Amino acid sequence: MGTAKDQQAFRLPILGEDVASGLAGDIDIDAELRKLDEEAAINTRPGGALQTDHWYDQMVSPQFTKSQREKTTLLVSGLTAAHDYLVKGALTGLGYNVEVIDVPDNDALRYGKEFGNRGQCNPTYFTVGNLVKFLTERAEQDKLGQRDMVEKYVFLTAGACGPCRFGMYATEYRKALRDAGFDGFRVMLFQQKGGLKQATGEEAGLEMNPGFFIGLLKAILAGDVINGMGYRLRPFEVEAGATDRAIENTKRYVHDALISGKSVLAALMRGKREFGKIQLDWTRPAPRVSIIGEFWAMTTEGDGNYQLQRFLESEGAECDIQFVTNWLLFMLWEGRYDTKLRAELRGVDEAKKSLKNVQIGKKLAGLFVADLAIRAVFHIFGAAVGYRGYHLPEMDEIAETAHKYYNNQIRGGEGHMEVGKFILNVLRNKAHMTLSVKPFGCMPSSGVSDGVQSLITGLYPQSIFCAIETSGDGKVNVQSRVQMFLFKARIAAQKEYADTLAKLGLDAAKVRAFFGAHPEMASGLHRSPHAAAGTAADRLTEVAPFIGKSENEIRVIKAKLFAKKALAAARALPATIEKLRKRAAERSPVLFEQAREEWVEQRPIIVEKMKQAARAKAESFGITLPSAMAGKDRSEPTTSAAA
Repeated sequence: MGTAKDQQAFRLPILGEDVASGLAGDIDIDAELRKLDEEAAINTRPGGALQTDHWYDQMVSPQFTKSQREKTTLLVSGLTAAHDYLVKGALTGLGYNVEVIDVPDNDALRYGKEFGNRGQCNPTYFTVGNLVKFLTERAEQDKLGQRDMVEKYVFLTAGACGPCRFGMYATEYRKALRDAGFDGFRVMLFQQKGGLKQATGEEAGLEMNPGFFIGLLKAILAGDVINGMGYRLRPFEVEAGATDRAIENTKRYVHDALISGKSVLAALMRGKREFGKIQLDWTRPAPRVSIIGEFWAMTTEGDGNYQLQRFLESEGAECDIQFVTNWLLFMLWEGRYDTKLRAELRGVDEAKKSLKNVQIGKKLAGLFVADLAIRAVFHIFGAAVGYRGYHLPEMDEIAETAHKYYNNQIRGGEGHMEVGKFILNVLRNKAHMTLSVKPFGCMPSSGVSDGVQSLITGLYPQSIFCAIETSGDGKVNVQSRVQMFLFKARIAAQKEYADTLAKLGLDAAKVRAFFGAHPEMASGLHRSPHAAAGTAADRLTEVAPFIGKSENEIRVIKAKLFAKKALAAARALPATIEKLRKRAAERSPVLFEQAREEWVEQRPIIVEKMKQAARAKAESFGITLPSAMAGKDRSEPTTSAAA
């Protein structure tokens, strides 16, 4: 600070005053600059006035050690009720104390808006607020201080980066928790790296090893097929609540199996018997509504989307939901797609995610095998619980379908998937109506639904497409909008069923009587082949050839249909194989060449290891192999040419 005389010299010019005479003449610019330099030099000396120690957020690198595991409870939340419950079972089976936070409600939204940043998207407010709400209410209930809550609980969630606000979730959690009085609360992300050692040097309390991720994968896939059975059967149940009881029992069987380390397949098969007991009426045509959009908004089952799935079912609709498995397959597709794009840059790409010194063929093979493994486990779990006939999306097909309208390289939200799914719904007659759910403030999903999908609906005027935006309030307006579009879908479903009856020369009474006499054809464990947009019309088309026939005639017809399908599949097999071969050859010539190069590089190493293993095995039996069999002496280096 200068003297009063110095301060008088620093005055702003009056409007209209001659700056040169009124101001510049009073200031010695060089002297002022020297003064600033002297002050800066004094402040930066040891003991100076300027503090150079920067604040560091301890919540960025949360410490959860193995010694704390016994007294620490992991909190999980964020998916459906079934998924969260089964994830709890998987982690409990690994030795953790786990508790599930309920599905976010409007009170969670209030907490999120109170303690979160302004202008966040709807899922951020709900998920962040849900954690703050739980901690606040639990502290009051158990008479615990805020510091006790920080030490007792750890929140486990997924983390990511990208153009949307999902990449900022961890920061939003820290900000809201600190402002709510829980400074230092630990939020652990799946994407965090660092192995099993933390900054303290002590072994990590959360061991993200293969057992951890395999347990999570089992819980997610089991949750998907259980939810799938629920949404498939609930619209047609005769006794209200029967499907929900079967779901709760099956969830408990799988949860207990995950805790005890027993077979999840056996638990699902036990649940299959529960679903098989449900009485169903397949003569009620229900409009099938495909729910797409932003991941959290279309997945949650609470106030975050106004209980959308239950609302649709209360209006007589059948929900075609998107599984968490689909998201896993999409992430694997992203890995394959990006690897192929960067493959040609190998050797010149020095970026963080470059493929320098990476075996591209091996990486692509790993992603391919992971995709096959997830699909195989999903269908095995589905068959065990009775969820047959569902086709997981082909990500390459979706990408190709959408690319003309939405660039596959644009990421954020579901990327191009929303566009591709909508088009395929129309082209394949997979649903009567497509409902896109986007949260308020979601930039990627809003751009797709409000922009690109407007073009798609113009190209396919026969489609019924409804885009809604969730914000926590406005429930009546959103549901009213959905009802308007659902009215069209209901009319389409009823017309489809009536036209199918007329085409087959049947009436509802005959169909109902047939199902009564042949309960195995009305079972919820059976899935009819795809023939129409609605499930009731699918079932009607399948059983029509059997109506009015004797038992022996039905057996003969079934045998003929089976033989016809088998013959058609056998005839189509060569063409299918050739199509796949041409497709691979057209798309991946560079990758095939790179795989060949990598094999040439690895072959000498593999051969040498085989020789060493053979030599060691022979020596263990006291046998000395001749040089022709044992290869070169160990002291002699093996070259690629020699190998």
